[in-house]
Amino acid sequence: MKVALLLIALMGFAGMAHAQSVALAGMLGNKALLVVNGAPPKSVAAGETHMNVKVISASGDQAVLELAGKRHTLRVGDAPVSVGAGAGGQAAAAGKGNRIVLTAGSGGHFMTQGQINGKAAQFLVDTGATAVSMTVTDAERLGVDYKSGQRIQLSTANGVVLGWRTSLASVRVGDVEVFNVDAVVASRDMPFMLLGNSFLTRFQMLRENEQLILVKRY
Repeated sequence: MKVALLLIALMGFAGMAHAQSVALAGMLGNKALLVVNGAPPKSVAAGETHMNVKVISASGDQAVLELAGKRHTLRVGDAPVSVGAGAGGQAAAAGKGNRIVLTAGSGGHFMTQGQINGKAAQFLVDTGATAVSMTVTDAERLGVDYKSGQRIQLSTANGVVLGWRTSLASVRVGDVEVFNVDAVVASRDMPFMLLGNSFLTRFQMLRENEQLILVKRY
């Protein structure tokens, strides 16, 4: 059963091989920090090409990129640009996919670029987290109205801190989008937003070597 599920997942991704999603995660001087197809961020200077994405120019908080022969201007925090042929590209742009494949990074952790309510977010997959979790700073950048949610107390290694339980209109990873996702906003610093079980339980999860495959439940 696991082998069959893996084959189905890989076949689905092979069918989308010509679709590509690119996000601008940040700027490092005159280099653009690109996230292509959910892979770890890569700093790319003007004139260089990464995974068939060419950086034409990079300055301030924006970069001009060339994808599939067309130029796009992206600002830090913008939703990813999706390009691709036919219905596959359209499905990716609409967030109507049903499979996510993540590759473990250093330390065996799964990191991925995604979106919350249409705005760029960097996630750490955490099966021990009850919900998608973020800081107050993250929530304010993403426009999450957390203060209208339920005030809660959160136990941390450094003691009890104030938090809020709220709901996110949408969470997207790659070309897969889910709606009405429970979230927790904490008044403390965290290095990453956590992609917790309020998102992960919407999927069947399969771990195969260094890959984590998520197949959307219906």
